[in-house]
Amino acid sequence: MSDVIVVGAGLAGLCCARELADHGLDVLVLERGDAPGGRLRTDEVNGFLLDRGFQVLLTAYPEARRALDYERLGLRPFYAGALVRHHGGFARVADPLRHPLGAARNLRAGPGSLVDKLRVARLRRRLSRASLNEVLEAPQVSMAEALRLEGFSREIVDGFFRPYLGGIFLDPALETSSRLFAYVFKLFAQGEAALPAAGMQAIPRQLAESLPKGAVRLAATVEAVDRGGVTLAGGERLEAGAVVVATDGPEAARLTGAVETPAARATTCMYFSAERSPLGEPILVLDGEGRGPVNDLCVPSDVAPSYAPPGAALISATILGIPPLDDDGLEAVVLEQLRRWFGAQVDGWRRLAVYRIPFALPAQPPAVLALPQRPVRLRDGLFVCGDHRDTASIQGAMVSGRRAAAALRGSDSGPSCAL
Repeated sequence: MSDVIVVGAGLAGLCCARELADHGLDVLVLERGDAPGGRLRTDEVNGFLLDRGFQVLLTAYPEARRALDYERLGLRPFYAGALVRHHGGFARVADPLRHPLGAARNLRAGPGSLVDKLRVARLRRRLSRASLNEVLEAPQVSMAEALRLEGFSREIVDGFFRPYLGGIFLDPALETSSRLFAYVFKLFAQGEAALPAAGMQAIPRQLAESLPKGAVRLAATVEAVDRGGVTLAGGERLEAGAVVVATDGPEAARLTGAVETPAARATTCMYFSAERSPLGEPILVLDGEGRGPVNDLCVPSDVAPSYAPPGAALISATILGIPPLDDDGLEAVVLEQLRRWFGAQVDGWRRLAVYRIPFALPAQPPAVLALPQRPVRLRDGLFVCGDHRDTASIQGAMVSGRRAAAALRGSDSGPSCAL
């Protein structure tokens, strides 16, 4: 019998388990998959590292900085800015503080007026002065309404903010809470967007390695939970003093009967191999023309060369939602769009994989984020954690795990989502 059983070896479950183990509790983590990671998984295909859906680590996440060894992860940063497809070409949008010359050269290029770009700088300055807790407790509206209230033109909203924020939150309608927009905008300004050298799964792998030997049991599908333990597929019963359900929102709702199923944000990621990069620099490309289906593209091997074997490049194309096309049909329309962007070199690209992810993020419109943190104690002996309890982010998943551990140990105050 364990002191605590944690159901799910994603970021929330692993952070919860480590916090409990560090306080002397005997913890068993049950994971139905073949490796820890949850939604942070990386597959190796023909020498390429394919993250299951394009994701990055924001190095300014407070909980990630506290819990992870960045040096061991071998983080490689993206350029602080983006290339925006605009009027048949590419316009560079650069962080004015990190790339002042690049930003100055492109003040009149790309979507939006000079006034729009000055408003971006003003917003950046204002958010840099606010604490993360102040940002997450501010009055909220949708991102679309927040951008309108800031005075941004429709041109910069549709040409930059929609693909940029839509790619982060998988929300092209910009219905997500303005709190999350301000939160992430601030963190991008404070740190870097980066990839671990060994892929995004290196993050949960590092957390799992910090647990006692034998604390994680793989290929263990939990069918039912209660305050005294869990029942696995096949009928095996495991007893525990307490249970923490650390799964995604839909599975947490099924197992507990006490968590509402969150609305889902879906995404599709298509990977290609190429002989050379179409970019040659570690930068994100945004579809500012809105002609789709690709919302954003990058070359992960330009960021971290270990993502591709020598002499090759890895291209990642993200489509918001799940198109009603088979892999061949989707590839055809994706390459048609990218041929307009990069020309005939696209004809030499070879598809490596397509990932369709129905529940990539929980939707977090203002009504859902009325409370920045949602309860992690369901009843005596039964707890829940995951990004559906906090902000829909790596930070939210990790800190929710620590909150659940604190609640289980009798300290309901727990850590703040921003501290």
